[in-house]
Amino acid sequence: MSIKNIRLEVMQFLEKNVDSFVEQYLIPVEKIWQPSDFLPNSEGENFFEEVKELREIAKELPYDFWVTLVGDTITEEALPTYESWLMDVEGVNQVENGGNGWSKWIRQWTGEENRHGDLLNKYLYLSGRVNMREIEMTTQHLINDGFDIGTGSDPYKNFVYTSFQELATYVSHNRVAQIAKKFGDNKLSKMCKMIAGDEMRHHHAYSEFVTRIFAVDPSEMMLAFQYMMKQKIVMPAHFLRESGQKISTAFEQFSDSAQRIGVYTANDYVEIMQKLMDKWEIDKISNLTDEAEKARDYLMKLPARMARISERIVIPQESHIFKWVEPARL
Repeated sequence: MSIKNIRLEVMQFLEKNVDSFVEQYLIPVEKIWQPSDFLPNSEGENFFEEVKELREIAKELPYDFWVTLVGDTITEEALPTYESWLMDVEGVNQVENGGNGWSKWIRQWTGEENRHGDLLNKYLYLSGRVNMREIEMTTQHLINDGFDIGTGSDPYKNFVYTSFQELATYVSHNRVAQIAKKFGDNKLSKMCKMIAGDEMRHHHAYSEFVTRIFAVDPSEMMLAFQYMMKQKIVMPAHFLRESGQKISTAFEQFSDSAQRIGVYTANDYVEIMQKLMDKWEIDKISNLTDEAEKARDYLMKLPARMARISERIVIPQESHIFKWVEPARL
């Protein structure tokens, strides 16, 4: 049987548990928080006073913070790209008989994720600290440009990617929450904490999918993990650009801002890699082929190697001035 057919068989085997995955890792629509829970009530008599208070508190937040929050928001807003990519993964079928279990999972995961961009976008708009038209153009460019995360339609590689990326997004939103609180913006801190909580639940789900694949197809799962770590995990917004600029030209400067204020760093990347290895207990997995054993050896040495490289990274001290956030507004 070909590798592709085995992957399809494993996906069909895991699909039997999709309903339990949904029940365990996702929250029903009527019970989960919604963006309006954390924003000024536009129907209330105190709406304008609440907006004024939000804007006053927002004045205390520094430049790199706004750049990072904008970049995080744009990343969340490019959700159509992520959903369409996952719908193309081997074993996912959204057409026949109304879609299979995996397409149900992806749609409901997307429904939860969609709230994140909605909430942050509305906050940015009300804050008065950013150029919304520039942000909207960047978001449209990012959706137009798509992304290439190096997984193809391979479910094993895609689940490694989502396991890593959901945890990275948790780290980013959680750190933004901590910084917002430090500057006295408790409401924004709460928003980002709630988003981070969703990301952690989603991380647990995707990493559980990988755990189950390791149990039935350990060698191929190990090779997929090694492949993704060797080529490095690219961020979903790696094609980020400002209006009038070429594809991907804004990502490095955005990443520098995030590193400068400690929201997401090269060290975080290494720690996430190590956490995944520990979670999947790759040192204890048996019945591996010779090729998969070599892949494991490579993986076990990788965090230390990457840590040494991360120590040599130099981040520019001066902030790049983005069209999204004009210093005059701050």
